[in-house]
Formats: sequence, structure tokens, C-alpha cells
Amino acid sequence: MRFRTRIWVKRARIVGVRVARLVSIGASRLLPGIRYLLRSLHRKWRRSLQFRTVLTTLMLAIASFAVVGAYLSNQIANNLFQERLVQAESETRYNVKQVQDTFDGAQVTDQSSVITLVYDTLNAVEGRGSVIQRRYVFEAMPEQTKPRNRWVESRASDQLTISVIPTELRTAVQDSGKEQFWASTEFPVGTEDRPGIAVGNKVTFNGTVYELYLIYDLNTAQKTLDEIQNVLLAGGAVLALLIGAVAWYVTRNVVSPVSHAALVSEKLAAGQLQERMVVKGEDEVARLGASFNHMAASLQEQITQLATLSQMQQRFVSDVSHELRTPLTTVRMAAEVLYDARGDFDPINKRSAELLYNQVERFQSLLADLLEISRFDAGVATLDAEPGDIVQLVSHVMEGVAPVAAEYGSEVTLNAPAGSIIVDMDDRRIDRILRNLVLNALEHGEGRPVNISVAANDNAVAVAVRDHGIGMTPTEAARVFDRFWRADPARARTTGGSGLGLSIAAEDAKLHNGWLHAWGRKGGGANFRLTLALRQGETITKSPLQLEPVDVGLQGPGSERTMLLLDHSPAPRDDSGNQAADESDGGTRDARTPDTRATVPGTAKTGPAETGTKDGS
Repeated sequence: MRFRTRIWVKRARIVGVRVARLVSIGASRLLPGIRYLLRSLHRKWRRSLQFRTVLTTLMLAIASFAVVGAYLSNQIANNLFQERLVQAESETRYNVKQVQDTFDGAQVTDQSSVITLVYDTLNAVEGRGSVIQRRYVFEAMPEQTKPRNRWVESRASDQLTISVIPTELRTAVQDSGKEQFWASTEFPVGTEDRPGIAVGNKVTFNGTVYELYLIYDLNTAQKTLDEIQNVLLAGGAVLALLIGAVAWYVTRNVVSPVSHAALVSEKLAAGQLQERMVVKGEDEVARLGASFNHMAASLQEQITQLATLSQMQQRFVSDVSHELRTPLTTVRMAAEVLYDARGDFDPINKRSAELLYNQVERFQSLLADLLEISRFDAGVATLDAEPGDIVQLVSHVMEGVAPVAAEYGSEVTLNAPAGSIIVDMDDRRIDRILRNLVLNALEHGEGRPVNISVAANDNAVAVAVRDHGIGMTPTEAARVFDRFWRADPARARTTGGSGLGLSIAAEDAKLHNGWLHAWGRKGGGANFRLTLALRQGETITKSPLQLEPVDVGLQGPGSERTMLLLDHSPAPRDDSGNQAADESDGGTRDARTPDTRATVPGTAKTGPAETGTKDGS
């Protein structure tokens, strides 16, 4: 026996494990479908005005029907019950009076006669009333003073017992005199329980007090109520569907033109300027479509005119720039000849030859910038990206601007993590961006230090160039990348650039799908931050360096502080007494350096690791 028990327990465990496994597999397969359905509904809710309107209308209609249906069902149930209750009380009074009159007029002495009389009288009471069926329960009251007269203890119809009578009703009947009481109850009929009303009274027979309860069957009323509720439910469902269909039809007529207008707007935004809305009728939607088409035609005409003018302007700049290169080369050669022979000229002609030489170089720089801008405008600028070390590129830029830093007396420092940072980039364009930013910081830094910070995160690298010079306001920082824009037009061009350096830098950054941002505070310097993705095609989510600087330096182990110390002695001057410094625009400085400045005064030192305070956010 014990062995069989262990076998059955083991089998039960196996079955339980299998059932649990099946439930787990079913849940794992069902949950993704439920999540997908919920996400689809949520997406449909957010993106479809028609779906949202129809669903909202259906929900409100169903809620309204539920409230109204519940109220009507409750009222109908109360009315049916009150009607049956009044009828039951009236019939009970009449039948109890007949029973009592029969008991009072009975002339019986033996027990068999008493039992026969009681049965006949109660059977006459049982049966169908005028509308509802009734049954009885006849019970002698407990604890009476003359138990010898209790010749009939209890009787009931259909095998009912006194237990179907609520205790509260029995207590009320036992404690009362001739009053009549009622209570709702349930009693068994076959295999089902039916609702009913129990009405109780007292009757006396041969000196013994009995409790007489007439139970009225409310099953017919309950069936009537159920049918009414089913009709209400079916009618509500049909009305909800009809309201949903009407809402769908109405919203479709209203939303469809709006959806069509949105689709046409997207096509117009994509450049398909010939797209128009289909206009039908003369209602408000038709007038909206006509107005939209008129607006689209006007925009198409204006955009076409602007595109034509832009193409003409770009072609003009490109053609002029190309046509000027040949005569400019001739003029420059003549200017170099005059510049080299300036020692034989009188002071006035000597100064004119120097001015001519310097302005020709500036004009050549402007022409090169115009050609580059025309390439960006024409959309023919291409990116030749290859993996490279951006820290090494920054160091190369610092070496190139060393003569200019010495001229202005500014100290340039580099803060970068230890090791290399490999980035997919076009070295020539990134070199041009960084050179423009550093030269711009030197020009506006008023001889104060210039700090270059490099940091990287999982998918991006940032280079920040910080100066502590005249600075700029937030409004000026927002316009600093505009072409030919200057914060102070009256300020003298100490470097004489083209005014296109930062604009070209912004276009180069955009070509890399990177960010180029500017921050400034009047009298507190400026900070330019370049952010690039480590790998082409990735999206930048957060820059490793914050735009508004807190302090210079990098935190964390594995970082080092590299400082480039530049000699603050003035740079060699030419025979005219001018410093031999490169000239650039008011916002940038050109990357070209004459051969006379190939030797860089100063030394480069690499210090030990330090703990910086630069926030890498």
C-alpha cells in the first residue's frame, strides 16, 4: 500500500511539472502577442484621430447604456416585486382568516381527526393563487405552556422545512400578536433554488399556537425580469454598434480630407510641389481644400523663384570665383615681384607694394573660401572619412598655430585622455574646423590662455576650444556661424579674413553628421564645442563635454594633462615693421602659414597625470 502511494505521488508530481511547463510555455507565447496588440492599439490611438474618436464615442455610449440599463432594470425589478408583494399580503390575510375560522369551528377530539382537519385545511390553502403559486410551512411555536395540546407539530408542502424561513421573520412572528410580517427568501424546487416571498402569521388550534407561513413563488417574475434585461442588453449592444458605425462614417467624412491634407503637406515638404488636394463640393472642407491648393500654388511659385535665384547666385559665385583665379594668380605674381623689389623703392611706393602683397593674399583666401562655400551650396561637397586619431590631429593643429599664439602672447593647453581616440573622419576638414576655432580663440582671447579639451564616451567624441577673452552674448553666439556676420562691425579687422571661416566649419561638421555649438559670456570668454560620432552612420545622443564650461581638466584615472608652452616673445617682423602673422577673417583665422615662420619659438612639454575639474557631461 505504501509503495503504491509513493508511485501515485510521483506520478502526480510529474503531471504537475508538465502542466506547469505547459502553462509557462503558453504564457511565454501569449504575452508577446498581448504586448504587441497593446502597443498596436496605443500607436493607433496616438496616430489616428478617427480611431480615437470612434473608440471614445463607443466607450461613452456603452457607459451611458450601462447606467440607463441598470436604472431601468432596477426600477422594473422593484415594480414587479412590489406588485407581487401587495398581492401576496392580500391573499395571505384572506387565507389565514379562512384557516383560523376553520380551526375555530372544528369539533374534533381525537388526534387522527385533528391531523386530517389540519391537512385538509392546509391543502386548501396550497395551490395557485390568482397570479403566483404559493406553498406553506406550518410549525408549532416552541416553549408553550400546554404541550399536551400539540397534536400537530409541523407540516410543510413539497418537502419544505422550517429552515427556508428567515430567522428574522420567525422572531418577528413569534413576538407579535395578530400582525402579519413578510421577508424575501429562497426555497428549493427540484434541483434549483427559486426566489420567493414568505408571509407569516399566527393561528391557534385547540389552545396551541402555530406559525403559518405562506411562501409565494417569484420564479415567473424573475424570468420576466431576465427577459427584460436580455432585451435591454441586446438593444444596448445594437445601439452601441449603430452609434459606432455612425461615428465612424461621420468622422471619416471629416478626417479623410484632413488626412489627405496631411499627406499632401508631407509631399510638398519632400519637394513634390505639384501635389494638390482633391476638392469636392462647396462645404467647409471643400473651401479648406481650395484654400490649401491656393496656398500650395503660391508656395510653389515662391519656392521656384527662390530656387532659381539661389541657383543663379550659386552659379554666379562659382563662375566668378573660377574666373578670378587666373587673373588673381597673375596679380599675385606681380605683387610678389614688387614685394621682393621693395627695397629699391621710395617709402611711399615701398608701403604700397607691401599693402598690395598682403591684400592679394587676403583676396586669395577669400576666393578659396567662396569656392568652398559654393561647393556646399551646390551639394557637391563629399566626405572622405577614414579612421584617425583625433588627439594627434589636435596636437598637429596646435603645432601649426604656435607662431600665432606666440604673436598674441597666449598659452595653449591641451587636456585629453591617455592614449588615442580613433574617429571616422575626414582629416582635412576636421583639421580646418579645429584650426579655425583655435585661431579664432587666439584672436579674441586678448593674450589670455586658450584651453583645448578632448573627451569621448561610448559613441561620440568632443573637442572644446575655450578662450578667456572678450566673449559674446547668447544672441551673438546664435549668429556666430552666419556668413560675413561680425559681432562688432566697427571693430578693425586685425587679421583681415573673409568672414566665412566659421560658416565653413559649421558646414564641415554637418557633413560629418556632427554638432558644432558656441557658448559665450560678455567679458568671460567663449567656448566652441565640436562633437563627432566615433563611427560613421551612428547617431549622437549626448556630447561628452558640456557646452558651458565649468573649469579645464579631465577627471578619472587614465587621463593625462598635456600642455603646450609657447614663447611669449614677439614674432619676427618684416622690413615694414609688421608682425609676420597669418591673416584670417574676423571670426576665423586661415590655416596657411608663410615659409618665413616655419621655425616655432617655444617648447612643448608633457606633464604627469593630473586631476581636472572639467565636467564631462
